[in-house]
Amino acid sequence: MAGWYWTRWPSREGLEREAESRPRRVLTVFGRTVLLAVVTWGTFADGKYTGWAAAVAAAGLVAAVALCAVYLRVTREQRPAASYLVAATLVGGAWAANWGLAYTLADFLWIGLAVTALVRLPPAPALLTAAAALGSYTAASPASWLSVAATIGGSVLIGFLLRLDIEARGTSRRLLAQERAARAAEAESAALAERARIAREIHDVLAHSLSAQLVHLEAARLMLDAGTDRGQIRERVVAARRMAQDGLAETRQALSALRGELTPVGEFLVELTERERAVLTVTGTPRPLAAEAALAVRRTAQEAVTNVRKHAPGARCSVELRYLDGAVELAVRNTRAPRGESSGELADSGSGYGLLGMRERAELLGGTLLAGPEDGGWRVVLRLPA
Repeated sequence: MAGWYWTRWPSREGLEREAESRPRRVLTVFGRTVLLAVVTWGTFADGKYTGWAAAVAAAGLVAAVALCAVYLRVTREQRPAASYLVAATLVGGAWAANWGLAYTLADFLWIGLAVTALVRLPPAPALLTAAAALGSYTAASPASWLSVAATIGGSVLIGFLLRLDIEARGTSRRLLAQERAARAAEAESAALAERARIAREIHDVLAHSLSAQLVHLEAARLMLDAGTDRGQIRERVVAARRMAQDGLAETRQALSALRGELTPVGEFLVELTERERAVLTVTGTPRPLAAEAALAVRRTAQEAVTNVRKHAPGARCSVELRYLDGAVELAVRNTRAPRGESSGELADSGSGYGLLGMRERAELLGGTLLAGPEDGGWRVVLRLPA
């Protein structure tokens, strides 16, 4: 782990131009312009270069600026070989400038290389590069040891602080990217959940409506095969027609439910039990339920009552809604089907996913659904936190 630290490059995100604010970029450009002006002035102000010497000095200055630009680019891109090669070239170029009496340029190259190496290179190469650059500056500088020590200490401190700033900016950008990714994932999850909710609604509405129609139509077919009175057959067909109308109304209700517009559960159960000739009992103090909980109660009651008509035709059905402390409970029970009444082909008319859909809906809301035989009949009990 320690070895990895010494060869680890600083945060790439912190070195990206996008990580810098606009004022910071403006200040950076301004600072580099001022630095170039100072170096140019310090190189040519005393008039020591004339004729060809001035041309050579100008060419050397341009080459040094170009080399510095290349160094900044390759270190930003974190290309090891190119970075170390250009850094070594800068150290040698500074010595060449110093031998050519361009002391200001040489000093700025050494000190600037030391600072940027501490900022942009991995710790081990950064320390070696800074040591080479500052050691060269110390060897070539005619200033007092106190001035040299202050310069070296200030350069190291500035490089260290700038590296911390880059790491902080990189961390901030990574956290921001992670937050955006988390938000995108949450949005996608919410969209998938909404799609699943719509799919459940479509399934529940169509399964209830079509299954109920199929029950009556299948009963009419069986009556036809048995030669039953046409009046009874007509009743079944009319009932199927009514179920189709109810299915259309339920589809509209499902769309309203998806928009969060629900009729009270109590009213819905009254209509359902009257239509299906079941007995309704409500205990506890009625109170408004959350949209998802209310929808689960409605759909479970629909599916359970429809299953009674399919699997136990002629059986007595009861629906009980209990408002409990912190919960609501729905119980749908039916007695044993009378003798002579056969579920037969009617029982095969459903999709087979009703009970599974009810249980999944309950579990998604943190509730439970129990279904099984009871006293020769069948019971379905839904319990939800509410």
